[in-house]
Amino acid sequence: MRAARLIRMALLVQSSPGLTADALARELDVSRRTVIRDAQALQEAGVPIRAERGRAGGYHLAPGHRTRLTTLHPTEAETLYLSGLPTALRDLGLSDAADTARLKLSATLLPSLRAAAESSVRRFHLDAPAWFREPSTPELLPELARAVWSDRTVRITYARPGRVDAVTRLLQPYGLVLKAGVWYVVGRVPAGRDGAWRTYRVDRVTALSPTDDEPFVRDPGFDLTEHWRANAEAFARTLLRTTATLRLTGRGLGRLPAVADPAGVAEALASASGPDADGRVRVELPVESEEVAFAQLSELGADVEVLAPEGLRERFRAHARDLAALYGVAGQR
Repeated sequence: MRAARLIRMALLVQSSPGLTADALARELDVSRRTVIRDAQALQEAGVPIRAERGRAGGYHLAPGHRTRLTTLHPTEAETLYLSGLPTALRDLGLSDAADTARLKLSATLLPSLRAAAESSVRRFHLDAPAWFREPSTPELLPELARAVWSDRTVRITYARPGRVDAVTRLLQPYGLVLKAGVWYVVGRVPAGRDGAWRTYRVDRVTALSPTDDEPFVRDPGFDLTEHWRANAEAFARTLLRTTATLRLTGRGLGRLPAVADPAGVAEALASASGPDADGRVRVELPVESEEVAFAQLSELGADVEVLAPEGLRERFRAHARDLAALYGVAGQR
């Protein structure tokens, strides 16, 4: 384990000169004292690593020195070929470039490593889109991806769910996230406005145009993975702008997590009352819109009764009348 850590430390210092002991400790998941000891061990092994003081300090390798620690282990070669999602690369317009890169990489690998990489492709396939949803590529995704690559501020028009009007604003697009087959852009409203981070569904971006501004300067402390992990749940909750009051059978309550948004279901379960005389439970379910709620809750059939809002309840009344007329059921209310 220590040998692998020393190799990783040397590669980190080579790729990111100036990392401090604290930064290396976070990357390697060890203490600061362990980093200092590991640096001494690398020096004793002939790796010219040194710590410098001052604002431009941190750990550096001697000028011109490159480690010879870049030979791949078979497991690393296998993992490399799992790092791309074919659907995502196609959506971004990068599938041809990725295929070419894999061919070039294969040509440079030793035969044993090439076999290991090809073995992983035969055994694993990463399929990002969710079941029962026709995957579609947002029309403006490739153009938005180009803005992300080039750090270009864009002006986007965004269709807000449940609203007739759209919003137009400037955005510094920092990154793209593919979540269960749906693309999202994470960006920042330029300073001088509110400087806040925003997340938008790309398929709701109806217009996009790059500005003539110079490329924006990225926040060096921004980490897309960490930002998404920390904010995904809060973002999902912001999409739930309406609340539906429901009466559910025990079976309907059990099936609710399978049809509704997880963030809303958690709140609904927390608000659940005790069973009434009919054995039904009353809950308050946050939903994105009446239209979305109707599509989701229709799957529960007679196990759900919508009490409010009235517009959603009327949708179910009309749906029930249509079904009764279609199947010739008499005496419907």
